[in-house]
Amino acid sequence: MSALIDNILELTSEALAPVEATFDAATSLVRDLVLEGERVSGAKLEQHQAAAHALSWLATYTESLRQMNAWATRLKEAGQLGEMNTLILQIAFGEYLAQIKGGMMMSQNEMARLSDMGLDGAALDTAAINTLVANGNSQAARNRLVELMRDNAGHATFGTTGLDEELEMIRDQFRRYADERVAPNAHEWHLKDEYIPLEILDELAEMGVFGLTIPEEFGGLGLSKASMVVVSEELSRGYIGVGSLGTRSEIAAELILAGGTDAQKEQWLPKISSAEILPTAVFTEPNTGSDLGSLRTRAVKNADGDYEVTGNKTWITHAARTHVMTLLARTDPDTTDHRGLSMFLAEKQPGDDENPFPTEGMTGGEIEVLGYRGMKEFELAFDGFKVKGENLLGGEENQGFKQLMKTFEAARIQTAARAIGVAQNALELGMQYAEDRKQFGKALINFPRVTNKIAMMAVEIMIARQLTYFAAWEKDHDQRCDLEAGMAKLLGARVAWACADNALQIHGGNGFALEYQISRVLCDARILNIFEGAAEIQAQVIARRLLG
Repeated sequence: MSALIDNILELTSEALAPVEATFDAATSLVRDLVLEGERVSGAKLEQHQAAAHALSWLATYTESLRQMNAWATRLKEAGQLGEMNTLILQIAFGEYLAQIKGGMMMSQNEMARLSDMGLDGAALDTAAINTLVANGNSQAARNRLVELMRDNAGHATFGTTGLDEELEMIRDQFRRYADERVAPNAHEWHLKDEYIPLEILDELAEMGVFGLTIPEEFGGLGLSKASMVVVSEELSRGYIGVGSLGTRSEIAAELILAGGTDAQKEQWLPKISSAEILPTAVFTEPNTGSDLGSLRTRAVKNADGDYEVTGNKTWITHAARTHVMTLLARTDPDTTDHRGLSMFLAEKQPGDDENPFPTEGMTGGEIEVLGYRGMKEFELAFDGFKVKGENLLGGEENQGFKQLMKTFEAARIQTAARAIGVAQNALELGMQYAEDRKQFGKALINFPRVTNKIAMMAVEIMIARQLTYFAAWEKDHDQRCDLEAGMAKLLGARVAWACADNALQIHGGNGFALEYQISRVLCDARILNIFEGAAEIQAQVIARRLLG
């Protein structure tokens, strides 16, 4: 086995250089298409969107393979590589190299091909790559991986994550909590379209979830973004709604830490950390979607130095039960882009079912949704809604978009983590059903097509994990990681949907029945390709960053 491990690692290491060279060549070719002078032209980027988005996916695959190889190397050095991890590595390289050469999946009917970027792929015709493509993702490898997974049934994570002991202890704590308090109730909350009970929020607050990464001086635990990833992953494995409860606190805390005054930090961060107050993010408007620069909601300063807000917002998660809104509004009426936007810490009263929005100057209505239900979604209308002048973030107008941009790294890392949790839940449900369901005299898991689905779920979950963990590591080490965070979110969302869809397919007709949990997981997985930047927007952002 040791010789096989050494050989696989040697092959994967050799395969990286031509992949990286292909990516560099693609970047140069696409840059030539979209540059106008020395700057990226928005019009040309849109005109050559197929090439630009193909480049984004090639970058994502290249970084994924790089991180998988780095993960395996670390495991080998620690004496932890083993057979299961080696199989995951070789299948990952075999499949992703084949897709790079033949077409990378962007969605169910969209492929990103090297030819879209003006390449023929000749640089990928090497002995190492050809060997991995021919033999890495073989039926025998997939069969053996699933055989090992069956021997380890009950373990939520297949393969060694490579995280340190402290992070694995955090994982164990939240895995137990998800198994005991979340998973047994999640489907009922979903089917009844109920709020996640406040007692769950209280328990999570006691465990430090809402102040996980807030510095200790402000009442938080002061832990790493990697810990946030692990916690989000495990709670989302139980139910994405619970895994997302901390997201708004994370965004609000990031905004205040990066852009708030000392007084705002001292006032708000301890309350957010303890869950004395719950925040919600109020950015999106009905006709703007991802185009935040076009926001029309106005905040007008009055003679007392306070503001009155007028306008409409939509897709506001957990809006009714929260105490404060991170509210993005236009303070410079002479602007029509992002330069005139400001961020406010807008206080409101929590509502209830009888009166969800009791605060004067704001009203709202619920948006009924397929999944992601535990916090509920709302449309909001503001008409003379009052915000204290002291609650202008940073005390300076027209800085809102810049302040928001600083939160995108952490938000997208956290969304990638939630996607991993949803994907893991789908894998567990699909695998358990395949073990239990008998057809033609044997369990479904013994049929090759079912085996293949389960194996690829496990492999792609590990790929998404390593990409996400790397982005979190960069964030924790004060390195710019907007590119890697965007890639992790882009890939993680696709993996979550693929896992949910394949797990439902394993269930057959029963998967279409509301009583089976996989029906909920499919609905929950679908949102991940839309919020925090739709997949198309995410690919556009990655491309602009690569080419700029």
